[in-house]
Amino acid sequence: MSDFPWLSVLIALPLVGAVGLSAIPRERETLVKQFSLGVSLLVAALTGVMAAGFEAGGPRFQFTEKYWWIKEFGVHWALGVDGVALVLILLSVILVPLVMLASWGEADRSGGVDVPPRGEAGRSHGGEAQRSVKTYFALLLSLEAAMIGVFAATDVFLFYVFFEAMLIPVYFIIGYFGGPQRSYAAVKFLLYSLFGGLLMLVAVIWLFPLSSRSVDEGGLGRGTFMFDELSKMNIDPTTAKWLFLGFFVAFAIKAPMVPVHTWLPDAAQQSPPGALVLIVGVLDKVGTYGMLRFCLELFPGAAKWATPVVLGFAVLSIIYGAILAIGQVDMKRLIAYTSVSHFGFIVLGIFAMTSQGQSGAALYMVNHGFSTGALFLVVGFMIVRRRSARISDFGGVQKVAPVLAGMFLIAGLSALSLPGLSTFVSEFLVIVGTFSRYEWAGALAVSGVVLAAIYVLWMYQRTMGGPKAPAVEGMKDLSAREKWAIAPIIAIIVAMGFFPQPVLHVINPSVDHTLARVGEHDPAPDITGNVAENGARP
Repeated sequence: MSDFPWLSVLIALPLVGAVGLSAIPRERETLVKQFSLGVSLLVAALTGVMAAGFEAGGPRFQFTEKYWWIKEFGVHWALGVDGVALVLILLSVILVPLVMLASWGEADRSGGVDVPPRGEAGRSHGGEAQRSVKTYFALLLSLEAAMIGVFAATDVFLFYVFFEAMLIPVYFIIGYFGGPQRSYAAVKFLLYSLFGGLLMLVAVIWLFPLSSRSVDEGGLGRGTFMFDELSKMNIDPTTAKWLFLGFFVAFAIKAPMVPVHTWLPDAAQQSPPGALVLIVGVLDKVGTYGMLRFCLELFPGAAKWATPVVLGFAVLSIIYGAILAIGQVDMKRLIAYTSVSHFGFIVLGIFAMTSQGQSGAALYMVNHGFSTGALFLVVGFMIVRRRSARISDFGGVQKVAPVLAGMFLIAGLSALSLPGLSTFVSEFLVIVGTFSRYEWAGALAVSGVVLAAIYVLWMYQRTMGGPKAPAVEGMKDLSAREKWAIAPIIAIIVAMGFFPQPVLHVINPSVDHTLARVGEHDPAPDITGNVAENGARP
């Protein structure tokens, strides 16, 4: 079983499925959706079987594969997962089939926001969408393959290839199936991402000659892009700082962090709600995953040098994102800004350089994916019914659709980190881990918790509470298909709120490896109550 190429198969299956859709007649749209859902469920099942064989106390990278790809340039097809990568792959493969189930008619609606109903005004638009059902689901499958690949790559150049490959399906999903301003949002997303990718490409290429230097000069004596080998190099401090910046800026854009976050609200407003679950719930995690994996372990000295500034931007993201969320009138933009705030917490935990902070940050990546995924799915269901994402177009929904309102409430309470729901555990760990070393950052970050209560409860009150708006009269509650799409996520949110230990058990060994590479230890209180910098991990 250990010799089976699990990760290559998991990457190949969605791609084969996407190609296989071309053999299905265009008019067989239901078959297209069923086939795509079947492929995604098969990928999820195989990932579950693979994950069951993961040994939390075993080698760091497991299910490893290594083959020459471009031998002249030292590039390998090298795959493997540690605990953090594994849980993020599981997040991806769980969300994809649920998104497909929730988005059964999404390609037919081209985003479903502020689009005139079918008729004279919508005839050509509806025809265009119907022609694209196969394309939509093929793009979702292609995106799934890229997401698995980017978390599984252990060759830095291969990671970059998957990092950029993700842009292609997302660009076409936004640009072809999005709202009225989809072209603007798609191009803005692409330009921001390409700019960050270009900086990272320069840094990646720079690593090759550095690794080719002799061992006495800090190199490996041979050119390589293998992560585990590059992490052993001793890079000149000045060079390491430039390389760190090349990687970090690319990841900060992807995350996104203030001030390079502005592509996300526009992309969120124009994207189809289902696909938006993957864009915000999974793709953005590549940024924070890259910081934890590559920025800290390849350039530990530069990471320490940049920590005060990064913590400042993380706190700024927490507060700024939350304040802007409060002022939004569009639900999708509001949730996008809440994600800017939440990613600030994740980055804060990563650069706190404590086991609690980094474990909390890694757990936060998973919990945020499910929490935000649930919010976007519920908002998508509301958009389908009302044909609008504006908060003012709703009111009193809980009186006509109580199940929908209940799902919205649980997802919203998870977003504000209510105790008993999954996000609370990760946010608490991040704040505790940060406060033990950087009290000022931890204290300021707590304000994000208060602001989260304001924007979540305000949105729920305006849309679900109060008197029934005339436009929601007769609004249907969730269908059986929609309940099947949202129920597993809600169940995970509740289960992980009460029992997060299985996920932390998988994550913690990888965090220990990262802290050891950076050369940091958890601060431990001494007998006088002060903090000693070199204490052992509790």
